[in-house]
Amino acid sequence: MFSIREELAPDHESIGAIVIEAFGNRAEAELVDRLRQSRQLTLSLVAVQDCEVVGHIAFCPVTIHLEGRCRNAIGLGPMAVRPANQRSGIGSGLISAGLDLLRERGARIVVVLGHPEYYSRFGFEPSTTYGIKWEHHAPEEAFMVMELQDGALRGVSGTVRYPPEFDSVQHES
Repeated sequence: MFSIREELAPDHESIGAIVIEAFGNRAEAELVDRLRQSRQLTLSLVAVQDCEVVGHIAFCPVTIHLEGRCRNAIGLGPMAVRPANQRSGIGSGLISAGLDLLRERGARIVVVLGHPEYYSRFGFEPSTTYGIKWEHHAPEEAFMVMELQDGALRGVSGTVRYPPEFDSVQHES
């Protein structure tokens, strides 16, 4: 069993260690720190098992730009689960809890760059269906979008831009 809650200051070191362990490098852990320092974390949740943080998910503000118009949305990621705890439902629990909280708080649209087979289970669809693309190169099927409020994607298209804290993370195609 595990529980999910919003991060607390004493969790920061554990979060960094989990993200490094899960991704195999420091880039995403440093990204989470930069987002936190610049107050760009819309929501940051941890999964706790046996009094130990074993997973983390971050959500930050993004914008969708088209011809001088701008629409606010939320970006999911990074998400990390300690490798020894993967495939136990922790990642799914973090995603579901995060999406539920965002919906309750009035968020309307969420985007994610990730594995289509995994994220489609939560209701994410290819963003190209809506004419939405990421500002960086990525496989079309890997950049996905989800409505948290009915009709939120009606008439929305354009290019998604993440906060500048993401600029220093190496984006792979």
